[in-house]
Amino acid sequence: MLFPTALCMLALIRFLIYIFLGSFMKKEKEIKSGFHYFVMGWHLIGQQGLRRFVVMPVLLNIILLSGLFWLFVSKISDMIEGVISFIPDWLSWLSGILLALSILMILLVFYFIFNTLSGFIAAPFNGLLAEKAEAMLTGESGENMTTMEFIKDTPRMLAREWQKLLYSLPKYIGLFLLSFIPLIGQSLIPVLTFLFTAWMMAIQYCDYPFDNHKISFPTMKFKLNENRIQNVTFGTFVTLCTFVPFINFVIIPVAVCGATAMWVDTYRKQLYLDKNLQKSTAVSTASTEKPGSDIARHSNNIRNR
Repeated sequence: MLFPTALCMLALIRFLIYIFLGSFMKKEKEIKSGFHYFVMGWHLIGQQGLRRFVVMPVLLNIILLSGLFWLFVSKISDMIEGVISFIPDWLSWLSGILLALSILMILLVFYFIFNTLSGFIAAPFNGLLAEKAEAMLTGESGENMTTMEFIKDTPRMLAREWQKLLYSLPKYIGLFLLSFIPLIGQSLIPVLTFLFTAWMMAIQYCDYPFDNHKISFPTMKFKLNENRIQNVTFGTFVTLCTFVPFINFVIIPVAVCGATAMWVDTYRKQLYLDKNLQKSTAVSTASTEKPGSDIARHSNNIRNR
């Protein structure tokens, strides 16, 4: 039991260090950029062409949040007593701080439940909102999706939500198990849980525009990781707003629109370039004596850019 726990701790600490690697100037720029796209989300949901696509995610959000709030209020006292029981007597002088961190941990658990449910239920509507927001930002009027196309696309969107769940659930389970370690479980683990939740928020909402263009889940994660500070910053503001009454009712469409703006500015052109290069290299390798040489050259050109 001790060995797997130690491995989980090392993996989580490595993740935390990995998030904050990089030069200070790059961090500062990415932090500002993450906040910028969060603000852009608020701006976009008020645009006339998007308002009607915001209604359904907001209604679903209100229903889910109301149900989870009732569950939270009815269970919070029992959960707090359970967490406090793991605090040793010699740390009683820190009980106030540890209690606050424990409540944060419980809130994040409920937030994970809410985010998972909303992801599955609202995925088709969020995907449609991301599509319309991208069309507004780029000026490209894509084909309007018919009802039948919308229904046919739903299983693919739900399968994508399963991929997100399978990525996040083992890590949340590891964090939950580590929370039972005295002192560490009530101090370090809530902070790690919050940072990972912020990262998951970036994945959750940036995935809608990526998925609309059939970009694979591993590719999406890789691209987001290239701007990890920007995405964690964006996810942090989304997470914090989820705990603010009334603002949390509209935070999902705000996050979808903000993430779509980030996709348009940061990833869209680059991924289209990669796709075009893959097509061109597939043709060129068929007519050359050394397959792979053109691919290597194009890859080097991308890195140099």
